[in-house]
Amino acid sequence: MTEADQRYMVQQRKMAAGEKDAPVYAKTMRSKEGVFEGVSFIRNREKASVMTLAEAQEAVAWAKKKKPLAVLYETSIIPAE
Repeated sequence: MTEADQRYMVQQRKMAAGEKDAPVYAKTMRSKEGVFEGVSFIRNREKASVMTLAEAQEAVAWAKKKKPLAVLYETSIIPAE
């Protein structure tokens, strides 16, 4: 039995989210060579990056390290549908 190739997305929500606060999703930035350069967060789920678990973990770590307002958000890895 082979393991399914599961894909993930990175989602952020404000910790004190109200009903109007929609989650945002990560769109990864890569160089022409495919090297990870960073993450931007967008509202459109359809345009967000779908990635492997390792890539999603890298995106979360980068966001927590480089984004100054990351402490205001709950960042989570969710399965892509």
